[in-house]
Amino acid sequence: MPHNGSVSAELAKTEHTSESPAETSVTPAPPKRRGLTSIEALALLLIFGLTARPGLTDLFAAPALQAWSARFVAVCVQAFPFLVLGVVLSAAISAFVPAGFFHRVVPKRSVLAVPVAGVAGAVLPGCECASVPVAGALVRRGVAPAAAFTFMLASPAINPIVVVSTFVAFPGNPEMVVARVGASLAAAIAIGWLWVRLGKTEWLNLPKHHHHDGGKWAAFWSSIRHDFLHAGGYLVIGAAIAASLNTLVPETWLQPIADNPVLGVLALAVLAVLVSICSESDAFVAASLTQFSPTAKLAFMVVGPFIDVKLAAMQAGTFGRRFALRFGPTAFVAAVLAAVLMGALLL
Repeated sequence: MPHNGSVSAELAKTEHTSESPAETSVTPAPPKRRGLTSIEALALLLIFGLTARPGLTDLFAAPALQAWSARFVAVCVQAFPFLVLGVVLSAAISAFVPAGFFHRVVPKRSVLAVPVAGVAGAVLPGCECASVPVAGALVRRGVAPAAAFTFMLASPAINPIVVVSTFVAFPGNPEMVVARVGASLAAAIAIGWLWVRLGKTEWLNLPKHHHHDGGKWAAFWSSIRHDFLHAGGYLVIGAAIAASLNTLVPETWLQPIADNPVLGVLALAVLAVLVSICSESDAFVAASLTQFSPTAKLAFMVVGPFIDVKLAAMQAGTFGRRFALRFGPTAFVAAVLAAVLMGALLL
């Protein structure tokens, strides 16, 4: 046991050291390199716009670019209201509806829980960005993984906002709405039952629970900001790609693919994976791809909410890479097969 004098000496030495960092032999860290701020970036963009204004005016006066701009703006204007509504409702569910609610209403037996979870997706709106963490919360609270995964697939694919947006995007074509709901629900339930039969818990890294320090309202607004920025960005990218395909790519290039039933379906299914558009707005992009068959457009809308680039990353981060490597290809194949079958029956 040290004496009080020794302790005081040590404390004094510590205080002297902390108050006189210049006398220590530690080399100071080099100053961090300051990045470009948003104000500076905006100023540079304005300067570029003013400097290049004559050239930009001539460029946007070209008929092809005017047609591209019209198609791009039309898709965005039609889709954004549904995107905003979907993001708000999804954030409300994530912030205010406890995961225990789902645990109480879902049957204990997995075979029965799968279709119940699929139908529940029809009445609980949410985009695919929110469905992955919700599924993680369900698994963490003890809900059967097969039911959680079925809900994760069905909720962004057949919820009321998606149904209404599809009806608006395809006016006078209710068969497309029925085909989308039927194909998505059938594929989601099939994947759930397939997990009951073949799934293994060792493929899963059970998600950890994360609390939001600011409470439910803080979580609500945080979810809105996050989901809108991400989903809105992907919508803009998807609208730009759709406008480019319709305007800049020669008809002679796309028509052979669009005319081939197999290639057309596969092309739009792969496109849905790559562009990663939010399910509340993907119907408007699909409707703008006029060269392709109704079944190919249906495949685009069914595949997107099931698996795309961002969803694969989210699923790997939530449940682990072993799960994502098996689940992603299975979801893609099931969605394509369901779309083709429903397209043959109804479209």
